[in-house]
Amino acid sequence: MSNRLKLLRKKLGITLEALADRAGMTKSYVSKVERGLNTPSISAAMKLARALGVNVEELFADEQPAASLYSLVRRDERQSLVGDGQGPGYAVLTNQVGQRNLLPFMIQPPTSFSDPTFKEHQGEEFLFVHQGQVEVDFMSERVLLGQGDALHFNAQTPHRLRSVGDHPAQLLVVVQHAGE
Repeated sequence: MSNRLKLLRKKLGITLEALADRAGMTKSYVSKVERGLNTPSISAAMKLARALGVNVEELFADEQPAASLYSLVRRDERQSLVGDGQGPGYAVLTNQVGQRNLLPFMIQPPTSFSDPTFKEHQGEEFLFVHQGQVEVDFMSERVLLGQGDALHFNAQTPHRLRSVGDHPAQLLVVVQHAGE
């Protein structure tokens, strides 16, 4: 379970601390589970799976089960991972996250760069502005995107996003995960 938990957490871009908070556990405990030093109870495994928005079976799968022909997530079934679905945050648009190389999200970025950290991860990232305007900060350059604009980049480039303008932006973000 430890390798799967860490892989799923990283694929979803969730910090150890954020996962622990969502699952109602301590960061130390979740870290020990990820490193194989603790084995969670069924109840704890269910809390971790719920916090990641996956089926508990995905945490224990040693082999990749045969992927379904497709993954369908209806608008009212989206798993909100950050935020309440009404303000800044993001929601995953697929099921069986551990079996996918592409991970699509709907994101509503905050209106300021309140978090000074830049994201960087393996793989590639594709952004499509569905609504509003967004500013992408690449440390050395900032790019302004409007409705209908698309941006594709190497996700190892440090980056962060914020909504600009009168209305919050909504983006489709697709992350291609290069694997661990």
